Amino acid sequence: MPNKQHHTQLIKTEAKRLGFLSCGISKAEFLETEAPRLENWLNANMNGEMRYMENHFDKRLDPTKLVEGSKSVVSLLLNYFPSETQNSESYKLSKYAYGTDYHFVIKDKLKSLLQFIQHEIGEVEGRAFVDSAPVLDKAWAAKSGLGWIGKHSNLLTQQVGSFYFIAELIIDLELDYDTPTTDHCGTCTACIDACPTQAIVEPYVVDGSKCISYLTIELKDNIPLEFKNKMDDWMFGCDVCQDVCPWNRFSKPHNQPLFNPHPDLLKMSKKDWEEITEDTFRKVFKKSAVKRTKFTGLTRNIDFLKD
Repeated sequence: MPNKQHHTQLIKTEAKRLGFLSCGISKAEFLETEAPRLENWLNANMNGEMRYMENHFDKRLDPTKLVEGSKSVVSLLLNYFPSETQNSESYKLSKYAYGTDYHFVIKDKLKSLLQFIQHEIGEVEGRAFVDSAPVLDKAWAAKSGLGWIGKHSNLLTQQVGSFYFIAELIIDLELDYDTPTTDHCGTCTACIDACPTQAIVEPYVVDGSKCISYLTIELKDNIPLEFKNKMDDWMFGCDVCQDVCPWNRFSKPHNQPLFNPHPDLLKMSKKDWEEITEDTFRKVFKKSAVKRTKFTGLTRNIDFLKD
């Protein structure tokens, strides 16, 4: 069907024009290999207090239950690797949270892509997802040939590493489907060896309840004392497993102005963070993902990190 091929090419070309790193497409169907993996992970309570991970089990694994009549999952990657990072004498913030909250940036791009599809191809129904719904982003991206899931459970790509966001359009249009790529982690255990809290309990399995990202963002209670002096100065999120990954030597800075940090952010020292006021918090993180943890959450994290 030449039409299918033409439509696929149209979508991939437009995705590139919109600034996405890459675009892969897979058939919307039940994720057979992910089902037992997700079930075992949940049964082992590795989701900690992220109880929402237990909801919509079927929808997580089957996009046709999420978007009626869906035929294709269009997976997209958007680079967020910064050109400069924080002052080395600072409490640390995950690089993805430097600039404007990615949900807003990507949602707008996805809406534009869906409108383009409807305008160019005709009546196509679908929904856009940016990690805010029960969609297994990494599994779909891997199935679409955009990379493989590494031992740290993040998606990895030989050409660009792993510092990118993953998003999807699930649509009721049949397209040409990509095939998964192969795993290139080999015998490397850099991420497992470097994890400050030993959250990567075995290759490809992360105990979410031990992950610094979980402890500093998702966990609403006090951080358990067992993690005292093990947090490696991370006050929001953590990039250790990505920073040590050999594939990330190929990361190139993004060209999305909205992901650039507030100028004050990169200069702040530990003392500045310890003395941060709610006004400064609001100014520096005006449209940032850091607002998720709120001022009280960030100061709780900083207090926990202090000697």
